[in-house]
Amino acid sequence: MPSIAGHLLVECLIAQGVTHAFGVPGESYLAVLDGFHAHAERIRFITNRQEGGAAFMAEAQGKLTGRPGICFVTRGPGATNASIGLHTAFQDSTPMVLFIGDVASDARDREAFQEVDYLSFFGPSTKGMAKRVERIDDARRIPEYVARAFATAMNGRPGPVVLVLPEDMLTQTVDAEPLPRVEPVQAWSDPGALRELRTLLLASERPLVIAGGGGWTPQSAAALQRFAENWQLPVTNAFRFQDTFDNHHALYAGDVGLGINPALAARVHESDLLIAIGPRLGESTTGGYTLIEAPVPKQKLVHIHASPEELGRVYQPTLAINATMNAAARSLEVLTAPPTVPWIDWAQACHADYLANIDVANGGIQLPGTIDMPAIIHTLQKHLPADAVLTNGAGNFASWLHRFFRYSGLVKGHKTQLAPTNGAMGYGVPAGIGAAILTGRTAFTIAGDGDFLMNGQELATAVQHGAKSIVLLLNNGSFGTIRMHQEREYPAHVSGSGLSNPDFCALARAYGYAAERITHTAEFEPALQRALAAPGGSLIEVMIDVDVITTRGTLTAIRARAQASG
Repeated sequence: MPSIAGHLLVECLIAQGVTHAFGVPGESYLAVLDGFHAHAERIRFITNRQEGGAAFMAEAQGKLTGRPGICFVTRGPGATNASIGLHTAFQDSTPMVLFIGDVASDARDREAFQEVDYLSFFGPSTKGMAKRVERIDDARRIPEYVARAFATAMNGRPGPVVLVLPEDMLTQTVDAEPLPRVEPVQAWSDPGALRELRTLLLASERPLVIAGGGGWTPQSAAALQRFAENWQLPVTNAFRFQDTFDNHHALYAGDVGLGINPALAARVHESDLLIAIGPRLGESTTGGYTLIEAPVPKQKLVHIHASPEELGRVYQPTLAINATMNAAARSLEVLTAPPTVPWIDWAQACHADYLANIDVANGGIQLPGTIDMPAIIHTLQKHLPADAVLTNGAGNFASWLHRFFRYSGLVKGHKTQLAPTNGAMGYGVPAGIGAAILTGRTAFTIAGDGDFLMNGQELATAVQHGAKSIVLLLNNGSFGTIRMHQEREYPAHVSGSGLSNPDFCALARAYGYAAERITHTAEFEPALQRALAAPGGSLIEVMIDVDVITTRGTLTAIRARAQASG
């Protein structure tokens, strides 16, 4: 039966299993909004307050579901605002489709109102912000374009796709049907390469696995765990993919990323075989390409990745295997292990290093102020449900969570960490709200004062749509990461990094969140329990000394070292 193209587009999303779409409404895609109205019982349009927040929620949707997160924005300013979420999805290897309402066809290429050349702006390729950018000019081809967008977003290295929707195309009457649900294609490991991997393992004395990247599922995480157990391999997680391997497992060795445990960094250097399963080995995971030397590591390197373009792109591996994570992990779990391996003590020592790193009583340092952040994170561990979703944006504040919180991991059936590997500030608040909307699970966000104000307006979205998130806001009156780098490079020359903040509790209450401020560690546990028991969202503001800048040291010490080195 004929319908307008905007309705057909919504029907295509429903056919792909989409239950929620995030966005800011625009006059350029009114016909699509009418389609959401017509199918409101099957799909929800979540109205956001800024396109960056909407795009971050869609990116979180992609991480949580393994299928493309969906975002709708209007042309020009709407699209450029959403670009931060697209860039996050690209660098984090997250499936996502951004739909942009565009100028009408008869106004194209005239620099019409809010017109942008999206192919130039989002340019596909590994140097852009999208895997593919396409414009739908023929309404009859909407099913084809949507199905291809889903396939492109999920296949190979997952990532974002942009579909541009001319305003006049969306109002055309069309007689077409949605195409069937698209499933990602599995690329299997070459049997010969697996035999070579086994040979490398048998010749190794100090192997180490680095797991992460996009495309993981509970099933592939379980297969990874069985592979590690069969071979007694110590496993690390790549930067901000800390839930890939269960942090409570006896073979877990910690996360390889910013603020890495110095003992783990030493283990990476000492290893004779690195097996990277899934991560693209970016700058943060590799310590600026120095923790693992580029382009030829001193260790033997096995790199397993879903995209052949990533293999050999930066690092020249001893063995490259092109495989998706489900297929790779299932191949690895049946790789025959010998009765005993020579690195049992090595694996146990790697795990012991991890346990020592999260035990502040064991070699920890005393940090100034009345807030004990390790104790606060341990309190989170005590009270948050095992399936809670923890989110954060970018800033030194996140290092407390990264170092001291133990993620249960995908193997338990749920993704529990949402964090941007591209270092996007403002991600945590909308990601937490999106997770609450999508899953109904406890959503906990840690944010800094600078980070919170990047997307704090999305608290209004949470209240409007009945979502509950808990926000722990660390207020030190500073863009702390920048201040830290200033003290290292230009000691005592503070410029641009100080903040004059609003009353965050009053602001949160104005949006409809409960809020309270704490200044001592003992106040946090009851505050958290109140937040968990509350029917709606809560913000807990923690006043923290700006001198407490990392999990290992202070601004005072950083400045003193910089001044001494002269």
